[in-house]
Order: sequence, then C-alpha cells, then structure tokens
Amino acid sequence: MDYKIEKSTVYLIGAGPGDPGLVSVKAKALLESADVIIYDNLVNNQILDWCRSDAKRVFVGKSSGQHSIPQPEINQLLVNEAKIGQSVVRLKGGDPLVFGRVSEEIASLEAAQISYEIVPGITSAIACAAYAGIPISHREFSSSIIFLTGHENPDKQNFNLNFSDFARDNATLCIYMGMGQLKRIVSELLKGGLPATTPVAIIENGSYPLQRSCYAQLDTIVEASKAKAMVAPSIVFVGSVVAARAQNNWFEQKPLFGKSILVPRPRQQAGELSQLLSGYGASVLEVPFIKIEPSYDKNTITDVFSDISSYEWIIFTSANGVHAFFDLLEKAYGDVRAIGLSQIAVVGQATARAVKSHKLKVSLIPDQANSEALANALIEFQSLDNLKVLLVTGNMNSDLLYKRLNDEGRALVDRLPLYKNVRTDLTKIPAFNRFKSNGADLVLFTSSSTVHHYVQATQSLNFENKQKPVFGSIGKKTSETLRHYNMPIAFESPVANLDHFVVETLSYFNANPKTL
Repeated sequence: MDYKIEKSTVYLIGAGPGDPGLVSVKAKALLESADVIIYDNLVNNQILDWCRSDAKRVFVGKSSGQHSIPQPEINQLLVNEAKIGQSVVRLKGGDPLVFGRVSEEIASLEAAQISYEIVPGITSAIACAAYAGIPISHREFSSSIIFLTGHENPDKQNFNLNFSDFARDNATLCIYMGMGQLKRIVSELLKGGLPATTPVAIIENGSYPLQRSCYAQLDTIVEASKAKAMVAPSIVFVGSVVAARAQNNWFEQKPLFGKSILVPRPRQQAGELSQLLSGYGASVLEVPFIKIEPSYDKNTITDVFSDISSYEWIIFTSANGVHAFFDLLEKAYGDVRAIGLSQIAVVGQATARAVKSHKLKVSLIPDQANSEALANALIEFQSLDNLKVLLVTGNMNSDLLYKRLNDEGRALVDRLPLYKNVRTDLTKIPAFNRFKSNGADLVLFTSSSTVHHYVQATQSLNFENKQKPVFGSIGKKTSETLRHYNMPIAFESPVANLDHFVVETLSYFNANPKTL
C-alpha cells in the first residue's frame, strides 16, 4: 500500500520498543517522506536512518528527571513546523498513546487547527514480555492485564496512584518507568496483600540486542535489581505469568546476542549484512565511513546510451553501479529491454541480486568476488576479441579489470563511471560515537576500500581503556589490505559472499565466546 504524506500535517507515530523490525509499514513509509522528524530519547537511531537525508531532525528527548526541551515548547514546535507547510513526524518510543503525553500535543494541534494523524506502535510492555518469553496473559494465572506508570506528573503534590489498589493475584501488572520508585511500588503491593512470593521480572532495554533480564519474587526484587545494576528504560512485570515464562529466553539465546559488531559500509550497502547479523541477535554498529553519490559525465552518458544495445557484455563491479545504471536507463528509455541482447557479468552474489531485482538474468558470476577472478572468468568464458564491452564502475575501482579485458581479452572496453565515494562526517553518526566510547567485539570488512576508510577515520582513536577491535575479512583481497596496515585478522571467509561471511562470524564467536 502507498501511504501519501500530507503537507502542513503532523503524524504522531509510535516507534515501538526498539527493534526496527517492529515498526509498522505505515510508520516507515511516513518517516521516509517527512520533511521534519521530532523524536524522543527512546527512539532507536537505526529507525532515523530511514529518513530523507535532507529531512530536518529535532531531538526533544526526555529521560528520568531531565528534559532537553519542556513539553510546552515541543507542542509549539509541532505547530510552528506544520504552519510553514512542512510534513511533520512526531516520533515517540513505544505507542504514542501509552504514557506518551500525546494528549497535550493533540490539544495544541487542535487549538491551532493543525491536521494530524495517529499511527500506533507496539507498546513496550507487550514487546518486552514477548522478547523475554513471558506470556502476558494466561488462562490459569491471569485474566487481566494492567498498565501502570511509576512516574506521574512531577508537579503533583502527592502520588494519585496507590499501587496497593492493584495488588491482585489474578492479574499481570506491567509497570512503566518504575525503576526510580521500585522500593515504594513493592512496599505498596505488599501492603495491599500481594504475596511476598509473587514472581517479578524486570526487562531492561527490551527488544534491543543489549536486553537484560532480572527475575526474583516480590520481597527480593529490589535487592536483586540492585545486584544486577538494572536501570531505565525497563518494564517491571508482577504476577504469576512470570513463572510461566519459557525456560530458555528465545531472544537472549540467539548465537550473537550481546555481541557488538561494527559494519563499516556505505549505508546503501550495509543493510543486508546488518540484517543477517541482527537476525542472529548481534548489536550492529552501522557506520558509513563513506557515502555513495552520483558522479558522471552527461556527454559520456549520452554517447553510451545512444548505442547501448551494441554492447555484447555489460559488466558491473558493485550493486551501487547496478542501481545507478538502471536509474539512468529508466530515465533515458523507460524500458530495461533497451540493452538488447547484451550479456551481463557481475563481480559477486550481492551485485547479482541487484541485477536480478531489475528482472534481468546474470550470465556470469566468478567463484571469488574480486576483479581478478571476474577477469579470469570472462576471458575463459568466451573469446572477447573485438567484442564491445561496457564496464560500469565507481571512482575508486582499480584499473586491473579494464586492463586485462583490453590487453589479454582484446576486447573493446568502454568505461562508464557513475558514482563516487565521499567521506562521511562521522561526528553526526551515533553508532560511531558509541564505537569511540566502547569499542566493539568485531569489525567486519567487505572490501579493501572499507579498510582504507576505516584506517583514515580511526587512526587517532585510543583503545587503551577498552578492548582493541579484532577484524574479520570477506576474502583474500581484503585480507591483503588488512595485512598492509598490520591489522590482525581473526578470520577470513572461504567464499567472498555475505552468507559465508556470516557463517564464519558465527564460528568465530563459538570459538571465542568472551565479549567486551
């Protein structure tokens, strides 16, 4: 479904508990189109990566006892941005209608006659229970679910909420923002008659790879939480359903759970590897040391595309080149069949998938994903003597493939550079700041260029107070570059593709289970 975003409208969106995969399709579509994003402290920064690069981002985060911007100013900010014709997303953690103060924002929008929509999110209590394996309801133990907050309006003289009123042994209590008042909450529940042996769970950073759990009974949970240094953001669950949880927490049992892995790839390329690693439970630090920007000569494009069907081979050395090429082809012809009977060769499986996304067949993929292997495969596949070949590249491709096809293959090779690698301002990348502060268990390199850019960006970092990173390599060429910089290689993928690379990553951590 296509979700059209309207100007001068505010979208009050729930970002869910943290896992980007739990954000609704509608919320993601609106985020990708919005002019302005006004977001809270509990919004996963990976979700913000979906926003347009030119979108205005305003952080108005709140944490316990601290507000970066007072609520009345947030209300006015929403009104002001909408009044100047912007499409505005107000992004809140969890669900905006559950302890999210959205009613105050709605009142301001209605008073100013600003259009708005509400897009629900998965509230944290539901998600934390699921990710901890706790059945939030149970036909034998709990016939009701009660959402409570441990953090009322600080301007109130007294707490209106008396937890002793909710001391029911046939209910599940889900307490938001309760860590600062945990001792008082427990005391009131005990006074209300809830048995001291009532099971309690605290789930910290639920659905994040940094999720932690603490289990005890009601009369010992305060001491147990202190012993494990449990902190906000956490949800406290009280009730017999906690005892009915699965023996092995499905989320925390994932093979890469708790492992921190840096992926130094351009944002357009990092997604697939990050998804594979996240699927195994890793905390992925996606840092685009470089970004990909279009870069081509219009006259060259005109010359090449005017006779595009005359090429016997079109060769792609990256997925970036594939997407740039077909975007331009679409603008020129509106039909991929304009390439005629040209055969297509690619450097590896990821590039092949990019071609196949345009409903085209790939004729040749080398066993190893590098230029030398691709040149060997093409020369062995058929005689290239006097065949017209189009080589689609970026600004950092080596001359090896061009020279071998031209000199050894005796092909008539035209080069078509379509994009360039540009260094990123890393000070604006939250994941890089986390890496600077805490390091990582592993850094995965998928090409020599990512090694070069990593070295340039990190050579001044001091890792004395944390574990120095170890490095994984996708293949021989990347390993050669790592050795050039005297960077220790923990492992090398036997086959240069992402699936094998992830398998080797799993094997490495099986053999080296200790983390930071």
